[in-house]
Amino acid sequence: MIYDIRHITRFDYGAQVKYARCNLRLQPIDWPGQRLETYDLIVEPVGRTRSARAEAGLAHVTRLVVDRPVRSLTIESRARMVVDRPVPMPSPSDPTLAEISALARSSRDLSAAGPANYIFPSPLIPLDPAIAEWCAPDLSPDRGALEAGFALANRIQREFAFDPAATLVDTPPAEAFRQRRGVCQDFAQIMITGLRAAGIPAAYASGYIRTLPPPGQARLVGADATHAWVLIWGG
Repeated sequence: MIYDIRHITRFDYGAQVKYARCNLRLQPIDWPGQRLETYDLIVEPVGRTRSARAEAGLAHVTRLVVDRPVRSLTIESRARMVVDRPVPMPSPSDPTLAEISALARSSRDLSAAGPANYIFPSPLIPLDPAIAEWCAPDLSPDRGALEAGFALANRIQREFAFDPAATLVDTPPAEAFRQRRGVCQDFAQIMITGLRAAGIPAAYASGYIRTLPPPGQARLVGADATHAWVLIWGG
């Protein structure tokens, strides 16, 4: 499948801003099963940019500086991605959570994709005993990793309500968990909290999902947005 992505971010300031600086994480990465073919970044008004790969993760970071007065700033990224990976499905041959946890603890891989980066609490996803206890029934050590991941994700979908007004971008997972409401970011962080508490490396991922319009309706440009989901390290 080929994804043609056009992502527009616009800032409108209440007063003239003399200097603006942004760290942009908009360029999709090459990853097993997906390949970036083209990428372009358009900024209005034109600013100075410098690209770099973040040291602590896999994301590409573009540092943008606009050093002249502005009242608004528009950032548009365009990308073409080729995605050819199969949809993973649970199998009796999948490693169990206990096996994955043991592999993660013994791994010496300290690269950006290594488990050491994703098994411990982090500033935005701290350890939370209440979330860990709630997730535990789906994360028994003898359960297959994919089966457990699907079970926990489905339970979150059943028991939590999607509500864009319930949380903000900096709402901690504990607050969204208490409300049982939020958006994809909140649900991903809750799931990661539970997985890490069970000793399973899990990472927060942000990107694009091809959705289907309601039956009989046309696909509309601008109907989709970025989404958040969870990556589970499988050894």
